[in-house]
Amino acid sequence: MSIPLYTVDAFTSELFAGNPAGVCLLEGPRDAGWMQSVAREMNLSETAFLVPHEGDGFDLRWFTPAVEVDLCGHATLASAHVVWQSAVLALDLPARFHTKSGVLTATRHGTWIELDFPAKPVEEAKAPRGLLDSLGVRAAYVGRNALDYLVEVKDEAQVRAVAPDFAKLAAIEVRGVIVTSRAAADGADFVSRFFAPRAGVAEDPVTGSAHCALAPYWGSKLGRTAMVGRQVSARGGIVKVRVAGDRVMLGGQAVTVLRGVLV
Repeated sequence: MSIPLYTVDAFTSELFAGNPAGVCLLEGPRDAGWMQSVAREMNLSETAFLVPHEGDGFDLRWFTPAVEVDLCGHATLASAHVVWQSAVLALDLPARFHTKSGVLTATRHGTWIELDFPAKPVEEAKAPRGLLDSLGVRAAYVGRNALDYLVEVKDEAQVRAVAPDFAKLAAIEVRGVIVTSRAAADGADFVSRFFAPRAGVAEDPVTGSAHCALAPYWGSKLGRTAMVGRQVSARGGIVKVRVAGDRVMLGGQAVTVLRGVLV
């Protein structure tokens, strides 16, 4: 049996930018070991696996090359893009995904896709031993949610200059670390980078789920509900965010890079 497999660049409208995700369309469930092997073969920060859900939408799971994760924004964006572009789902219908983080939805707005995700606000926390040393920064603020640490630094230049010691960072028991500051130029309100060596991803190019923490954090600081985040990795990408109570709307674009079959 040939299984459709895609590579999609998410949170960008340009090829070879944003965050590449694998998207695998399955007719029925497969075991976790098989999906982990496929994700390791793809060797992207996440590969998404979709199965038609009884009733409506799709069951969706995400795997890094090393582990399964509970929430992933860019691979969900890529999945929505694929089900619409491949005509699995009509263009005028929302995409519904049943996941470990609840039901996530995606809707089309022209060339943009908006994801409805749970907010993941951080609470101020003491930096664990080795965190700031592994990043090589002085923190203006350290917070944590159930997934990640968030470290605010002085300015965008410091965010761009971070060169982590990944071996030390991987020793910290957390999914990942967000480093952020206010943006230095027009076109974005804040900037960030995201590191998750413990999950098998040294630096994630553009991280939708991290913006579930960044949106309420910067929304509170800036007194706004709608903002634009720029992730300043080497590939880079833009995430439009909108805080709506205990939800965060993540807006992004996507482009297909590769279509193939898994044999």
